[in-house]
Amino acid sequence: MNLLPTITTVDVQERAPRVAVLPIGSFEQHAGHLPLITDTAIACVISRELAAAYPVLPLPPITIACSHEHSSWPGTVSISARTLHLLVTDIAQSLEASGIRKLVLVNAHGGNYILSNVVQEANLTESRMTLFPHTLEWNRAREHAGLVTNAHDDMHAGEIETSILLHAQPDLVRPGWKTADHDAGERPFLLTHGMRAYTQTGVIGYPSHATAEKGKAVLASLVTDFAAHLRVLGERPVG
Repeated sequence: MNLLPTITTVDVQERAPRVAVLPIGSFEQHAGHLPLITDTAIACVISRELAAAYPVLPLPPITIACSHEHSSWPGTVSISARTLHLLVTDIAQSLEASGIRKLVLVNAHGGNYILSNVVQEANLTESRMTLFPHTLEWNRAREHAGLVTNAHDDMHAGEIETSILLHAQPDLVRPGWKTADHDAGERPFLLTHGMRAYTQTGVIGYPSHATAEKGKAVLASLVTDFAAHLRVLGERPVG
């Protein structure tokens, strides 16, 4: 499957979407069994599912974001939080110029903290932007899919990320995930010391529990929950 949207300008003109969805990922280590583009791929998969279910405009992803906690691993590349802020606001302004005033940020990297502030600033005078999925929506998806881990213990390259890719992009999952589990315990100084202080492999989680079926169920739950984001933007969640 293509991770990038392949719609044409004619398609957009005919569909006349009022809401765009912007996938935001990262380019960071995901141990040896998942690629550096994991978060970007997952954001794109979610956006692809949303565009298939709702009348929204899927945008190409922001592929490099705020991954400074992974900087000690080869291959990881980051931009500053202020640059990410500018990218998103520039995209929102460009969309508005073309007639699309509402934007959903589909974020698949937990380190992109600045996005919460971007959304707050965008909604000062009217509801124009949301951040998806929320923590509660991720947790509901885990429960719906029958995952055995929680978000704290399965933080990175674990059950949920591996499951989504096993379902949606299995060619991206390399051997080794069945024996890569790592319990990192509490991580009180993650922002200070980065991931390397809590894992030597890059994994914090339990990829051995991953299945394609769980990944499919996670996505189905997220697609259902997305309707609330359209409603809060004043849109009807119908195709």
